[in-house]
Amino acid sequence: MKIDLNGNVIEEQKAVVSVYDHGFLYGMGLFETFRTYGGRPFLLEWHLKRLAAGCRELDIRYVPDSEGLQARIHRLLEANELTDAYFRFTITAGTDILGLPAEPYKHPTEILYVKALPPVDSSVYNSGKPLQLLESRRNSPEGAIRHKSLHYMNNILAKQELRRYSWAVQAEGLLLDAQGFLSEGIVSNVFFVRGGELHTPAVETGLLPGITRRYVMTMARETGLSVSEGLYRWEELTGADEVFLTNSIQEIVPVTGLFDREGNAHTVGDGTAGPVTAKLLSRYRNACSELVQ
Repeated sequence: MKIDLNGNVIEEQKAVVSVYDHGFLYGMGLFETFRTYGGRPFLLEWHLKRLAAGCRELDIRYVPDSEGLQARIHRLLEANELTDAYFRFTITAGTDILGLPAEPYKHPTEILYVKALPPVDSSVYNSGKPLQLLESRRNSPEGAIRHKSLHYMNNILAKQELRRYSWAVQAEGLLLDAQGFLSEGIVSNVFFVRGGELHTPAVETGLLPGITRRYVMTMARETGLSVSEGLYRWEELTGADEVFLTNSIQEIVPVTGLFDREGNAHTVGDGTAGPVTAKLLSRYRNACSELVQ
């Protein structure tokens, strides 16, 4: 597979960064993940805006270039003979001293990774997938809000815990915050529907405010749905009419089963995607299909 390092398309085995890069030494870096539809990245401007805001907070002198990045995406698709793909765009702080920096990071490293999209099991968008409650807690963000940073140990430990639950086949793991409120999935944001209203955990729980999360909230309000961000408990999730997950690659995935840490199972709704989930997924995919036309 070929990737892009600082604007140069090279074989992934030849892509290297300095051992003095502060992304490697101290985790100083950010990334965005997105996919293309018809060769065009969805919601790229939103991703770049979030990335730029994070870089400003980390004092990384990165200026987003949407047109330039789209050209790099197109080159990678061609170089790898892909029509569409999964992309990860990473900005690291770049090479600096061994020790904490005294100045802004003026020479960041840019890496655009690409891989083939995972096989789509279309049945999951009707039958749904399970959500497993985890013992691992969502840690507090380093700043005011969580950035999509290179600090990913919390998520990896949660993924390792998820593997211990033999009954949670193909499940996503659910993290609570330190106070026991619903936060987010390991690689997703969580929504639930109750009484015709849409709910999702608030950013105060330490979650990553995902781009797809934001877009779904916007779509929902456009359809007349009431949308609330709040502090919710596990019991409110088990009492929901519908539950679904969002991320940029999997889009909107219904959750039809909930497992607690003892393996007790709870069926959400009638065990299939609910009407609100299906409506939002349809609108989301219509927006994506407009890129292809």
